[in-house]
Amino acid sequence: MAKLENSLKNMVLSLTAITVIVGGLLGFIASITADPIAQAAAAKQQAAITAVVPGEGTTVGEQVKKTAANGTEAIIFPVSKDGKLIGNAVQAISKNGFGGNITVMVGFDVEGNILGYSVLDCSNETPGLGAKMPDWFQEGQKGNVIGMNPAKNNVTVSKDGGEVDAITAATISSRAFCDAVAQAYGVLSGADVTTSASQQAIQQPTDSLSCCQSDSCQCEMVDGQCAKEAAGECCKQNK
Repeated sequence: MAKLENSLKNMVLSLTAITVIVGGLLGFIASITADPIAQAAAAKQQAAITAVVPGEGTTVGEQVKKTAANGTEAIIFPVSKDGKLIGNAVQAISKNGFGGNITVMVGFDVEGNILGYSVLDCSNETPGLGAKMPDWFQEGQKGNVIGMNPAKNNVTVSKDGGEVDAITAATISSRAFCDAVAQAYGVLSGADVTTSASQQAIQQPTDSLSCCQSDSCQCEMVDGQCAKEAAGECCKQNK
C-alpha cells in the first residue's frame, strides 16, 4: 500500500512539473510572438490607409479614436498632402456579419465621398460567399460603392431599397459591410446611423423568416435568408 501511495505522489509531482514547464514555454512563446504580431497588424493597418486614401506624398496625422453608434471603437486617420487635409481613413466594425464581427477601413474625401475601402477582417464569413467582400464592392465590380456619399446615396443593399448590389447568396454579409461603412461615416460626420435602413435591416434579420412557417411550401435557406422571399413567395426552412 505504501508503494502505491508513493507512486501516486510521484505521478502528481510529475504532472505538476510538466504543467509548469509547458505553461512557462507557452508564456515564453507568446512573449516572443507578441511584437511581430503587433507589427504585422500595424503594417496591415498602414497599408489599408494608403489604399483607401491614395496619393503620392501624403502624410497620416494622429489617429482619433471614437465610439461608433453600435458601441464599437472606430479610429479616424486624417490624411494630408502639402499640409492640406485631403481625406480621412476610418476603421470601423460591424457586429452583424454572418459569422461575427467584420472590420473595414473606409476612405472618404473631405466631402464625404467614398474613395476606397479595405477589409481588414472578414475571417468569420462563409468562404466563397461573404468572404468575397474585399473585392465585391470595389470600383468596376457589381457592388461598387466607390464614389458614393452616405449623405447623398442610400448605401444599403438593393434588397432593402438601397443602391448596393449584395454579394450573391450572401445578403447578411453584404448588409454587414454596408453597416461598417455607415459606422465609419457616422463617426466621421457625427451623423446618427442607428436608425439607418441598413441598421434596421440588420437589427431585424429574422423578419425575413416570418413567412417561412407555412406548411404549404418549402425552400432552402441561403445565407440565413429565405430563397424565395425576394420573389414575394412564402416558404419554409427545410429540416
